[in-house]
Amino acid sequence: MGLASMTETAQALVAPGKGILAADESTPTMKKRLAAVGLESTEARRRSYREILFTAKGIDEFVSGVILFDETIRQQAIDSTPFPEVLSGQGVIPGIKVDKGTSALAGFPGELVTEGLDGLRARLAEYVTMGARFAKWRAVISIAAGRPTTTCIESNAHGLARYAALSQEAGLVPVVEPEVLMDGTHSIERCAEVTAATLRAVYEHLASHRVVLGASLLKPNMVLAGKDCPDQASAEEIAEATIAVLKQTVPAAVPGIVFLSGGQSDEEATVRLDAMNRRGPAPWELSFSFGRALQAPVLRAWAGDDANRDQAQAAFLHRAAMNGAARHGSYRPDMEQLAASRS
Repeated sequence: MGLASMTETAQALVAPGKGILAADESTPTMKKRLAAVGLESTEARRRSYREILFTAKGIDEFVSGVILFDETIRQQAIDSTPFPEVLSGQGVIPGIKVDKGTSALAGFPGELVTEGLDGLRARLAEYVTMGARFAKWRAVISIAAGRPTTTCIESNAHGLARYAALSQEAGLVPVVEPEVLMDGTHSIERCAEVTAATLRAVYEHLASHRVVLGASLLKPNMVLAGKDCPDQASAEEIAEATIAVLKQTVPAAVPGIVFLSGGQSDEEATVRLDAMNRRGPAPWELSFSFGRALQAPVLRAWAGDDANRDQAQAAFLHRAAMNGAARHGSYRPDMEQLAASRS
């Protein structure tokens, strides 16, 4: 894709009422997810589960794109149609996770840096031939005593910028994901401080690597207190803190912000996204790129039994619809109860 096509793709990914399904869990992560519902993780089972997600009728009403894992982009539906073609046929844009996970940052105990730049240009070119139209790279920032260091933030910001530049060179829209983790006892104020510092560094590095912001998306954390902090904020306080940080750090040229759900329950993520969109127009679309918050009810409904396929797809479409409503700031908790009563 050229720049105009990449810009159109970025805008389509944050179309009103829609967001991204993050189905890019690594094999070890899928092993944990499947174990949680009493299932062994096999290639066939992972394929079968993801086919349930990708073939749900009406997915395109609320889901604009799907981030795939390397294994998944190479898999096929039961009728031998490659998954990227299945998604495209549903009106959904296929994407791909391209980082190789994290490793310890040498000399900085407890801090991580994301790997995967070596050979990335060739891998991106291959993914384009397989139908991918956007890519994702995750960096991880943790909060603790003495952390994060400036070196950790700068190292990860540099990696994100190099990845984003290579993605656009290949014709792929880069989804830039700097995640400040929820782990810890830190306050929401401390999370805001670290998130702001991280995003400033990210956009400085993106600029220095000549990344075109209008053909990119940001996938950040919401500004939250650490999960072990005794003073937890309300959805309105989270929305206020998050938008305040974003307005200080994210250029208006970015078409959209697709929040990750990391560590939040499915309904918490929806309520908080809704609270942000209720606050009125922002310089960017405020959307979602949820993994577990879209999939947890689906795994429970499916539980490895294909006889439960319809119920699993219904659970997925319900969660997607709830987040679609949150995109408009029109979500109400009683929507969950009404759905439960109907089922």
